Amino acid sequence: MGLVLRVAIDRCNGCGNCELACAFAHPRGTAPGHSRIRLENRRLAPARRATPVLCLQCDDAACVAVCPAHAPARNDTTGAIELDASRCIRCRSCVGACPFGNLSWDDEAHAALKCDLCHGDPQCARFCPTGALARPA
Repeated sequence: MGLVLRVAIDRCNGCGNCELACAFAHPRGTAPGHSRIRLENRRLAPARRATPVLCLQCDDAACVAVCPAHAPARNDTTGAIELDASRCIRCRSCVGACPFGNLSWDDEAHAALKCDLCHGDPQCARFCPTGALARPA
């Protein structure tokens, strides 16, 4: 397996830089796309914490197994499971198959959204000020 991200939830301050960096890294026309990472907020006394949630790039990925068009496939260089939009038949099977809920559906673009590790240069990690998201050492 190639590149994966290390997530340190104890370092996340919920700033949202990861979501913005992801959205701008995946443009849709002249506007940023939707983020493929989301922050699940939890209020813990005394400080507010958040948990970054993104595709786990599973070894035996359900999204790959369920797709009748073979649109999701592992990129041998980055290790990311990427969606080939030209193969996608818009059935949304991959979205429903993810046991972690880490794929989403974009109604405007009529496409499934999932983390592709920005083709080997994950912008969420690059713009994370606290190191909550990082490439493994």
